Amino acid sequence: MMKAILITNYGSPDVLHLGEVAKPTPKDNEVLIRIRAASATKGDCEIRSFKMLWFIWIPMRLYMGVRRPRKQILGQELSGEIEAVGKDVKRFKQGDPVFGTTGFNFGAYAEYACLPAESKASDDGQVLTLKPSNMTYEQAATAPVAGLVALGFMRKANIQHGERVLINGAGGSIGTFSVQFAKYYGAEVTVVDSAEKFDMLRSIGADHFIDYAQEDFTRNGETYDVILDVVGNSSFSRCIKSLRQMGRYLLANPKLSQIFRGLWISKTSSKRIMIGGNETTEDLNFLKELIEAGNIESVIDRCYPLEQTAEAHRYVETGRKKGNVVITVATA
Repeated sequence: MMKAILITNYGSPDVLHLGEVAKPTPKDNEVLIRIRAASATKGDCEIRSFKMLWFIWIPMRLYMGVRRPRKQILGQELSGEIEAVGKDVKRFKQGDPVFGTTGFNFGAYAEYACLPAESKASDDGQVLTLKPSNMTYEQAATAPVAGLVALGFMRKANIQHGERVLINGAGGSIGTFSVQFAKYYGAEVTVVDSAEKFDMLRSIGADHFIDYAQEDFTRNGETYDVILDVVGNSSFSRCIKSLRQMGRYLLANPKLSQIFRGLWISKTSSKRIMIGGNETTEDLNFLKELIEAGNIESVIDRCYPLEQTAEAHRYVETGRKKGNVVITVATA
C-alpha cells in the first residue's frame, strides 16, 4: 500500500484528501518511481474543479469521468528515484534519480508511480529522464511540464537575437521558464504581471516590466516580435496589432474562436498565431542539459507536504504564486 492524495468528486480543494491505495507494479516497459516531490499547477487545479473552456471541458470530462473522476490521483510533474524496472527496460536502473511528467495519466500526488521508460505518441504526454545533477528533487519536480511547454513555444517562435518578446503572465510556472528561454535565445524581454513579482522576474533576466493593474500593454503603442499570452486575458485583436511584421503570437490557453481567427490571420498576413505541441524525451533531455549548464533554473515560491496538497491548490488559485508551488512527498 502507499499514501496518496485522492479525488473522488470534482470541486473545491476540499475534495482532495489523504488516503491509501495499492502500490503500483511496473509493466515490462515501465519503471516504478519512488516520488520525492511533485508540483501544484494551475492545470491540476482546473482538472480538479473542472473550470475550463467548454470545448476543452467536454472531451476532458469524457476522458476523466462524467459524474466523478476515474483518475483518482492528480499531479502531472514528479521527481524521485527508480525503485524497480520492468524486464524490458534498458535505459534506467534501480536507484537512478529521475524527473518527468505523467501526462494525462496523472498520479504524481502519491508515494509511487509507474511510467514508461521510453516515450511514444500513445503515452499521453508521459516523459521521463535522469534528474539534472545540480537540482534538488523539489526544483526538478517543477520543470517537466512548464519547462517543456515554455521550450516548445520559444522554439516555435524561432526567436532571433535582439528580437523583442513580451510575456503576459510572466510570474507563473510557464512564464518564469519562458522568460529564461527567451533570454537564452538572445531576446529583449518585457514581462506583464503584478508588481510584487517584478523583483523575482528581474532576477531571472527580465528587461522591462508592466504592471497589468496599472497599464494595458496592448494600448501603450509598443510593438513586439513575439507575444506569449500565458493567461489569455488580453484582447486578441489588440495583441495582433501589437505585433510587428512577421510577428508571432503564442497562445498558451487559446479560445476556440482564437484558433480559427489565428488560422485566417496566419494565411492572410505576415503574422503567425501559434499554440502548443507535443513534448518528447529529447526535449526533456535538452531541458536537462540547459539546467545543468546554468542557463535555466526553477523558481519556487512555496513547498507543502503531501498531506497539505489541498492548501497548495488554494494558494495556486489565488494567482499570487511566484513561479512554482511544490508538493514534498518524501524527504531524501
